[in-house]
Amino acid sequence: MTLSAPAPAPVRAPATGRRPAPSRALSVLVIGVLLTALLVFFVLPVLWLLLAPSKTADQMIHDAPLSFGSFARIGASWRHLFAFQDGAMLTWLRNSAVYSGASLVLTLLTSVPAGYGLALTRFRGRRTLLTITLVTMIMPSAALVLPIFLELNRFHLIGTAWSVILPFSFYPFGVYLVYIYFATSLPRELLAAARIDGCTEWQVFARIALPLAKPVVGLVAFFSFVGNWNNFFLPYLVLPNSDEFPVQVGLNQLLSSTPSFNPVAGAGLDITVPELALAIIVAILPVLVLFLFSQRTLVSGMLAGSTKE
Repeated sequence: MTLSAPAPAPVRAPATGRRPAPSRALSVLVIGVLLTALLVFFVLPVLWLLLAPSKTADQMIHDAPLSFGSFARIGASWRHLFAFQDGAMLTWLRNSAVYSGASLVLTLLTSVPAGYGLALTRFRGRRTLLTITLVTMIMPSAALVLPIFLELNRFHLIGTAWSVILPFSFYPFGVYLVYIYFATSLPRELLAAARIDGCTEWQVFARIALPLAKPVVGLVAFFSFVGNWNNFFLPYLVLPNSDEFPVQVGLNQLLSSTPSFNPVAGAGLDITVPELALAIIVAILPVLVLFLFSQRTLVSGMLAGSTKE
């Protein structure tokens, strides 16, 4: 009598603990939904804004929303816009350039040394000052408008250019960006070697630290300029005269002079929805041009401090 060997047990694949990947069709569906939402909520409004100055107000109502009118109508919208209140649009653009440029210079003069000092020096109250900077950075800007207004009124600065320039010149977010960069990416050995060679603290900052911080300085400059250029609430409160308005406040006055939104104040004016759309495009052009010419600096600045040698 012969005994047969038992049949081998089936081999089971080891459990990996991973769930099966979603199907390709589901992934394509999710991506398609996201791209469609992006198109509807972001791309289409921008296309409508770019095409609006090429049409008349009547054409904007009766023609297809994304249809093109004519180049002649763009020229007419341009003339009507810059003839409004004897060239008020140019005055508003010039004011915005002055306010944003002056605030930018003061921002760099204050934020960069402040961030460097917080990162590389030790003094009593340093942590408290850093905490105050962080708290101020995360507070909504509208929450600070009332105390800033009262402070400016106390020093009799309401109605002057300084009432816009000075509040924008102290930029907590810029201080924090510079602090992060100097605290994580600047080699301490390099600074120590410069001190051994006889450099003073100011020379260490100006000749060693500052040239190495060009990317983050460019990042701070970009965000500061964009924030100052687009600010509306504080200039709207502290500047009473139209000749002193920046372009964002001027757009509000332009809106109130459009018959479609204000039939009484806009009666008899050449400002219609196409001119208003063109004014918005002109107002964002400086920021767009700045962004296009500073992309490399922005990328370098955003990566600064992400690695440590």
